[in-house]
Amino acid sequence: MKIAIVGATGEVGKMMISCLNDYSIDYEKLTLFASQKSAGQQIKFRKKTYTVQLLTDKSLQEKYDYILFSAGSSVSKQYAQDAVNAGSIVIDNSSAFRRIDTIPLIVPEINGTLLKDYQGIIANPNCSTIQMVLLLNIINKLYTIEKVVITTFQSVSGSGYTGISTLLNQRNGDKNIGKYPRIIDLNVIPQIGDFDDFGYCEEEVKMTNESRKILNIYDLDLTATTVRVPVLYCHSESIYIKLKKDVIINQIIDHFNQTDYIKYNPIYDCPIDVQDSNLSHVSRIRYAGSKNSITLWNVSNNVRLGAAANAVKILKMHYQINKS
Repeated sequence: MKIAIVGATGEVGKMMISCLNDYSIDYEKLTLFASQKSAGQQIKFRKKTYTVQLLTDKSLQEKYDYILFSAGSSVSKQYAQDAVNAGSIVIDNSSAFRRIDTIPLIVPEINGTLLKDYQGIIANPNCSTIQMVLLLNIINKLYTIEKVVITTFQSVSGSGYTGISTLLNQRNGDKNIGKYPRIIDLNVIPQIGDFDDFGYCEEEVKMTNESRKILNIYDLDLTATTVRVPVLYCHSESIYIKLKKDVIINQIIDHFNQTDYIKYNPIYDCPIDVQDSNLSHVSRIRYAGSKNSITLWNVSNNVRLGAAANAVKILKMHYQINKS
């Protein structure tokens, strides 16, 4: 198997490399690409040193079995189709293709069957969406969801290394707000991305549209408030769910415990507890004023499960169901 990673020196790109080990991905060739700023860097992996290559118009004319993109929407829009034309399968971590009907938006545990016989671009969902829909999918199968209300508490690594450096610099007294609309140190910002005409910011719109597409419930009543918080890694979410019938909480917990991708904690997890985890962590499941509604707490590593791990799981599932 020949694999390439575009954006290999970024937060998610580096984690993609690590997740190749987490999910036991064997390959014959691994090629790492980045921009002019990072080209030439050396990365050690599996007892070998890889020199990061400069991404150019000719780089992806070579056919790879899989190319993982994590370099932003503009890079994906410029290079992904060329890679597909060369015969490669592209797994893209940006928002560039998520809303295109003909391109699958995949969380393998939910809709991985869409990968059967598929060639082309595969979209990797938004980080805050992935950890949540893993829970919603199970709950919906048990009780049928009527309404979902989410408030997120999203770490600065969701903005890449620039988000991390902005927070750390502000902790040291720098007043430069960086890419954020306000100071993030010792603060919370109820805005991630630009606002639309209806008062929703970009991240909130992503969560709504992507959840509907992944779950294949296009009329799902879902609303989100997304908040940036001064945490380095891991996103947290408070989720209210109204169901069409009364809920037995222990039944939901039992179904969570039967998976290998959800971890239930009878107390609770914080971001600092799950930084090395590829799982969606859930706790504090309780009734929300009636027996047909619940509220829960959900935490996950946004760079791992919310990006790199899900992308590598897509690669692994696509290979397994199509290798014959």
